Amino acid sequence: MWAGLCLLLTNLWASAIAAQPADSQERAELRRFLERTINSADSFQDRYDAEVWLVDMSARLSRFVDDPSRRLVLLRQVHAAAIRAALPPELVLAVIEVESHFDRFAISRVGAQGMMQVMPFWKDEIGRPDDNLTDNLTNLEYGCRILQFYLEREDGHLHRALAAYNGSSGSRRYSDKVKRAWKSRWRTQPLHWAP
Repeated sequence: MWAGLCLLLTNLWASAIAAQPADSQERAELRRFLERTINSADSFQDRYDAEVWLVDMSARLSRFVDDPSRRLVLLRQVHAAAIRAALPPELVLAVIEVESHFDRFAISRVGAQGMMQVMPFWKDEIGRPDDNLTDNLTNLEYGCRILQFYLEREDGHLHRALAAYNGSSGSRRYSDKVKRAWKSRWRTQPLHWAP
């Protein structure tokens, strides 16, 4: 039993290391980016736009979240975090669908947590070890800022940015899954999916 547990822990540790950014310079750049950008602000500029978007997205989200009031709270949180990170909220919804199916308590096999599957080492990296990654506001802020960082680093190339976010650089499998989720459920306006 102990040998099996040790093997499992060793595999989890190795997977977690593999999911971290490849070099220390990239990791340091992302840490500085997260430190600079984690903040809060209201994301809707017009009440009518807010109502239209929330009603539309709430209907789309109903297959994942039963409670209408929970859906609206979550959608406001997603919208706010996405707008602060200069991301389309619909793209963030597609990422969440693929990453966790909107389960705030989701934990991946490598230890990523929450709706956007953020690796816990980032809390220490930016000096916020007490942050709770199963708290939606915290998880969305981290996840959106990490995706923003990779999108900027990849000069707006969405497939490469999503692959970097997922730790699968060089592969389009993950980004294609996000694209399919976006196209089938969340699309409201065009996104530039470079070839």
